[in-house]
Amino acid sequence: MDDQPTAIGSDPAAAARAAAGAVTDPEIPVLTLADLGILREVVFDGQRLRVTLTPTYTGCPATQVIEQDVREALAAQGWPDAEVRTAMSPPWSSDWISQEGREKLRAYGIAPPGPVPREHAPIRLTGRAGSTAQAGPSCPRCTSRRVERLAEHGSTACKALYRCLACREPFDYFKPY
Repeated sequence: MDDQPTAIGSDPAAAARAAAGAVTDPEIPVLTLADLGILREVVFDGQRLRVTLTPTYTGCPATQVIEQDVREALAAQGWPDAEVRTAMSPPWSSDWISQEGREKLRAYGIAPPGPVPREHAPIRLTGRAGSTAQAGPSCPRCTSRRVERLAEHGSTACKALYRCLACREPFDYFKPY
């Protein structure tokens, strides 16, 4: 056991999950990978650590940066040879964003996504049972539902650009997938 990382303790997978889950998203730095729900799996087989991530969508430009950040976080905890891989199936769903992550989005000025409409829902690893799709976002600043969409894509492809008709402030809406 002397050659095992000292930061790992008695539950290596849990310690590695905590380290990888604490990595922040490069596009929305107030969110961690755990908040986003893209940290799919952490497995330690006694010899090798394997971490599986699911990006928010195919072709997300932040995927390679996130993988590298996870490798660096794990190496800092004593796992320099951890395998970090990407799994596209089942596809990520915005329903995987934690409640804490949704509150962080709102506080950051991004309207969190509503539930994914049932007809578009992928297989759910987590989520809110029985939820129905909402008509649109609420303003993250004043909570008004009187909003208009200005553009299908906001600061990133996974967000749309809206403006609140009550307070007149523009905001991104993290689209439900």
